[in-house]
Amino acid sequence: MSTANLTASSIVVPARGLASFEGLRPSSVKFSSVGTTLCQRSFRSFVVKAATAVAPKYTSLKPLGDRVLVKIKTVEDKTDGGILLPTSAQSKPQSGEVVAVGEGKSIGKNKTGTQVVYSKYAGTEVEFSGSNHLILKEDDIVGILETDDIKDLKPLNDRVFIKIAEAEEKTAGGLLLTEATKEKPSIGTVVAVGPGPLDEEGNRKALPIAPGNTVLFSKYAGNDFKGNDGTNFIALRASDVMAVLS
Repeated sequence: MSTANLTASSIVVPARGLASFEGLRPSSVKFSSVGTTLCQRSFRSFVVKAATAVAPKYTSLKPLGDRVLVKIKTVEDKTDGGILLPTSAQSKPQSGEVVAVGEGKSIGKNKTGTQVVYSKYAGTEVEFSGSNHLILKEDDIVGILETDDIKDLKPLNDRVFIKIAEAEEKTAGGLLLTEATKEKPSIGTVVAVGPGPLDEEGNRKALPIAPGNTVLFSKYAGNDFKGNDGTNFIALRASDVMAVLS
């Protein structure tokens, strides 16, 4: 296959209609009979900072309405065996400490110093007083964590905390399944339930699910967690539980 190399000096640019090729490296563009291949292009690395940085002159941040300010738990940069994790492999934190609350309708549990677990994609990140924080709505808080193990999570409002059943190791025909081919289970045992949502009058509506129930839940709902012993859990809304099995 014939290939022609073009350099900056060999390109003639019309007066109008084409962008400048100034700075093109020699042999950086190749044309072949089957298409165009762009290679050896170099780009300056750049970093996108997701968190909004608050200037040091501001020493107080007061959430409004039903919002809560949570100091994000530091990301683990090593495995339990001491292996350093690259940024791409580090799990996004889903827990932190409540440092300030708004004056909106409160669920009665969130106060400063409380360790909470929140929905993975909720809130807005803010860099404040040298630490990463998250401003989120109270309803985005999944539950309260009173120990260092997620298995002790106390769900809030209409959340249900479930221990996920083990994935099937074999097919019905007896073939062993690899981790990549195992189907994500959507059945589990209820570990704890929230007190129920508040109605317009501020009264709780009890959930129709109880600890110990074996339930079928929506496969792509909720937030997944792993306990200290490797057990898989999920926290989701009661409306994402489809049936009780017996």
